[in-house]
Amino acid sequence: MTARLTAAIYRTFGLNRPGRELVIFDDDVFLVSFPKSGNTWTRFLVANLVYPDQRADFGNIHDLVPDPGATTKRRLHNMPRPRIIKSHECFDPRYPRVIYIVRDPRDVAVSQYHYHRKCKRIDDDYPMAKFIARFLAGETCPHGSWGENVATWLVTRSQDHRFLLLRYEDMLSDTPRELAKIASFLNLAVTPQHISQAIERSSPSEMRRMEKSQSELSRLTRDTRKDLSFVRAASSGGWKSELPDVLASKIETAWAPLMQRLGYELTTVRPDERIEPAGGENNFALQFDLSRK
Repeated sequence: MTARLTAAIYRTFGLNRPGRELVIFDDDVFLVSFPKSGNTWTRFLVANLVYPDQRADFGNIHDLVPDPGATTKRRLHNMPRPRIIKSHECFDPRYPRVIYIVRDPRDVAVSQYHYHRKCKRIDDDYPMAKFIARFLAGETCPHGSWGENVATWLVTRSQDHRFLLLRYEDMLSDTPRELAKIASFLNLAVTPQHISQAIERSSPSEMRRMEKSQSELSRLTRDTRKDLSFVRAASSGGWKSELPDVLASKIETAWAPLMQRLGYELTTVRPDERIEPAGGENNFALQFDLSRK
C-alpha cells in the first residue's frame, strides 16, 4: 500500500521517470543506439556542443541529454526545446527525428560482456561462449538483439531525411567530421572551435577522469564495480583479440547481410555465401534488401 501511495505521489508531482510513457513533442530529436554502441560518448559530445557554456559531466548529463528512464517527468516536460533525448529502443514511430549510432556487433558483444561484469550481472569467469549465445538471442538487454534493433531502424527510416545514421567507427576515425554532421542535422550554427571544444571535453580520457570522481552521481555508474571502468578503450576492432574465431563466426553468420550493408568486413563468412536471417523466415526486418549501399 505504501509503495503504491508513494508511486501515486511521484506521478502527481511529476517525480516519476516516464520511460516509454514519455510525452513526445514534434520537435524532439532522439539519440538512439543499441546498448554499448557509443551512445554515452555521443551524448557527451552533443551536450558539450549544444550547451558550450555548461560543461557536461556524469552529474548533469541526464539533464542536458536526458534518458526517460533516469530523468523525472517534470524535468523532461520543463526542458528547453527542442529536446535531445537518449534512447535504446527498437523502432518507435512516435520519434520525429532520430540520430542512430551503429557499431560492429562483434565489438558490441565484447563491450556488453565487460559492462555486465561491471554491473555485477555476471562473474569474471563467466564463459564468453555462453554470453555470445545469449547476446545473439537478444537476452542480454531489454532492447532486442543487435540485429533486431538496428534493422528495425534501417528498414523503416534509412531513406528518411529525419534520420541520420552514424557509425561508431567513423566517429572514432574522424570525430570533427561526424560531429559536424550532427550539428547540421540539429540545425546548429557552430564554428570549428565549438566542435573542437566539444571533442576535447568529451574525450575518453576526460570522461574516465570524471567517472572516477563522479561515479556516485550517475545511475550509469553508481551501483557498479569501481575496479572496472564504464568508459573503456573507446576503440574499434578490439573483438579480434577477445573473441575466438568460432564466436566471431556465430555473430557473422547471424547477421552477415546486415553487417555487409553497414560496411563491416566479414572474416569467417564468405561475402557471397547465402545466410539465413537470424530469427528465421518470419523476421521481416532482416529479409529487407540490406545489400544496397
